[in-house]
Amino acid sequence: MICFPNAKINIGLHVTEKRPDGYHNLETLFYPTKLYDVIEIIENKSGDEPYLWSSSGIAIDGNAESNLCIKALLLLKQDFDIPPVKIHLHKVIPFGAGLGGGSADAAFTLTTLNEMFQLKISDEKLISYAAKLGADCAFFILNTPCIATGIGDILQPVSLNLKDKYLMLIKPDIHISTPEAYSGIKPAFPDMSLTEKLSQPIKDWKDTVVNDFEASVFPNHPGIKEIKDKLYNSGATYAAMTGSGAAVFGIFNEKPKVLFPEYFNWIEKI
Repeated sequence: MICFPNAKINIGLHVTEKRPDGYHNLETLFYPTKLYDVIEIIENKSGDEPYLWSSSGIAIDGNAESNLCIKALLLLKQDFDIPPVKIHLHKVIPFGAGLGGGSADAAFTLTTLNEMFQLKISDEKLISYAAKLGADCAFFILNTPCIATGIGDILQPVSLNLKDKYLMLIKPDIHISTPEAYSGIKPAFPDMSLTEKLSQPIKDWKDTVVNDFEASVFPNHPGIKEIKDKLYNSGATYAAMTGSGAAVFGIFNEKPKVLFPEYFNWIEKI
């Protein structure tokens, strides 16, 4: 069986408070995109190993056991009798981008195994499994625009109509570690909820819908801010960094021209 895990963007991101467990509570909107990885899972009837793993596309560091697809498989195998399988991941979504590619791969592995082997796991239970694999994995079970709170695992589907807009993603060759992204963050609740801000016309988002990580990332990586500025200068109605970076996106009324061709570029009609 073949599935197509998609990337997401964050439209607005507030770091609201630090938790006793060391994590941070957030408020953000997850929005699914049409940028996909590809996963193929087939039953391995000729083998006894729990899984055989292979990959193509963007090179993946680490061994199979560290990959979220395999972690998702092994998590389900704790509760279900899943036969040996072969899993192949063709990687297209860039790493270190804030696009949630690894989380999507994990969530789609869960849903595909559930369908393949008729495990009859409810969406609610799948979300519970996904949350054990990563903070934003649960979003990809629902895979519809959601306001996310907590560490990104408390989801409320929302109606956000961006139909006929164009989305442009640019990922520079910059890596931002999680500690670096949080280094300049001062958690605080915003004066207005993200839901209220997003209810305003898109043309007004520029001044109100912010990603808190930009304040700590842009001073150290001015090239990322340059991408955001160029998106606006090229006609974007709204532009921002997604997640903790380093990818930046712009929302356009008309199809934009490719910018920064030396970097990863993606354009889609929403």
